[in-house]
Amino acid sequence: MPTTDAQIELVRELVARIPPGQVATYGDIAAAAGLSTPRTVGWIMRTDSADLPWHRVLGAGGKPAAHLAQRQLRRLAEEGVPIRDGRVDLRGARFRFPELGD
Repeated sequence: MPTTDAQIELVRELVARIPPGQVATYGDIAAAAGLSTPRTVGWIMRTDSADLPWHRVLGAGGKPAAHLAQRQLRRLAEEGVPIRDGRVDLRGARFRFPELGD
């Protein structure tokens, strides 16, 4: 099933809400948006996130995308996000979307 414009806009809204110093995973955003897979969020982020805080979105293990790792981790560190061994400590920095009842 193709991704709708409404789904794209919802993902963009969710990413825009992640405050400085916090992060979310692709799966967190997919769940909050009601999408069936985090891969859809990844696709949206690859194609339409230049004006968003893209650096605050990570894989489930807290690891940044390999091709963006240094830049992404530097930006997160500047915001005070806890980073250990090239990964973000999700326990200390994960943003909780109210939609998920967290």
